[in-house]
Amino acid sequence: MANLEINLAGIRSPNPFWLASAPPTNSGYQVMRAFEAGWGGAVWKTLGDPIVNVSSRFGALNVKGMRMVGINNIELITDRPLEDNLREIREVKRAFPDRAVIASLMMEPKKRRWQELVKRVQDVGVDGFELNFGCPHGMSERGMGSAVGQVPEYVEQTTAWVTEVSEVPVIVKLTPNVTDVRYTARAAVRGGAAAVSMINTINSLIGVDLDTWYPIPHVDGLGAHGGYCGPAVKPIALHMVADCARDPEVRVPISGIGGISTWRDAAEFILMGATSVQVCTAVMHHGFRIVEDMIDGLNRYLDEKGLASVMELVGRAVHRYVDWSDLNLEYKIVARINQQRCIQCNKCYISCEDAAHQCIDRVQTESGRTMLVVDESECVGCNLCSMVCPVDCIDMVRVDTGRPPQTWRDRSNRPESKLCSCPITCDEVHSHPRRGSVCPR
Repeated sequence: MANLEINLAGIRSPNPFWLASAPPTNSGYQVMRAFEAGWGGAVWKTLGDPIVNVSSRFGALNVKGMRMVGINNIELITDRPLEDNLREIREVKRAFPDRAVIASLMMEPKKRRWQELVKRVQDVGVDGFELNFGCPHGMSERGMGSAVGQVPEYVEQTTAWVTEVSEVPVIVKLTPNVTDVRYTARAAVRGGAAAVSMINTINSLIGVDLDTWYPIPHVDGLGAHGGYCGPAVKPIALHMVADCARDPEVRVPISGIGGISTWRDAAEFILMGATSVQVCTAVMHHGFRIVEDMIDGLNRYLDEKGLASVMELVGRAVHRYVDWSDLNLEYKIVARINQQRCIQCNKCYISCEDAAHQCIDRVQTESGRTMLVVDESECVGCNLCSMVCPVDCIDMVRVDTGRPPQTWRDRSNRPESKLCSCPITCDEVHSHPRRGSVCPR
């Protein structure tokens, strides 16, 4: 069995599965129950000046029977007194000394207030701080949260205030509500951050009730923008983690957050550079015990790959995540339909005909049966047909073009690329029964 222990910038935990700063970490009672279930760490719900929350607070995106694919929330930071939280943090750490207890912090943008909060919280024995520069609603309207996280200069300045007095590692939690998360990640590093975590929630409006015309969720008939999380945000989060992991100006450990529900999700984030992963929505949906399957699944996966430690998995796929201009333009795959498994639903034909490249034909056999056949000379390998197939009878197969690898970066230096991306003359066209004359490349 593999060793799941991790070390994120000096913060150790028995496994990489942490609870994110959110409703599941609102109290010592909850965090202790989570640790009893097997979670390796917890980021306490954000501490700061207590606020007053509203009712209602959550709204869910359900898709064709799948519940809570995404969640929108308009909840703010802790509404409990700081003294109560500090007492419970101390109790949790004494009861579970081997678990990572991270305090999430948020304060008005004043150096004195930030440093006072840091000193008070670190006295109770936390293993690290996570600076909440990501909350997109409520707190941002007060000059905190993403109001700080969207401005690299503010991120650097506030991080420096904290690292000046902090005796434990500082993690900066980044907002996804920016054009390029690498700029704020770099600013956090310049400010002295030992690690970064991402992503915080995405600005959103989950929906509108078509009967009442109220936003969802609503507070006495009115709604506000909120933070979006859950499985639906995973691709966005994974991209941002990978972008920071391959940036030479970031080069600090990453705690990955965003739509992580299974050990497979966790493994993807770890492969793309995360050392720990943080979970919220999946726990809100299914409870703390999901960590049992996560631990078991990750252990089995590492054993199958012959890895002795989860730390050996960190970042192993980052080098494969490149800019579009570095992709091989001569790599070609085509769709091939397994006729024995095909159920003639025509989903692939319709999708290709209406929304792709019209390369699937309906062919009448001698027996009168209709077959779906791919014209491989026209197939561009877009994957759409295999994605819509309900029985997985379509394989995407590599074919040899007979040409050496070439990227757009290579091709952009060719004289003929000034007018056309093709390395052949543009009068070489051929006829297609449904698309007319087209360039053969």
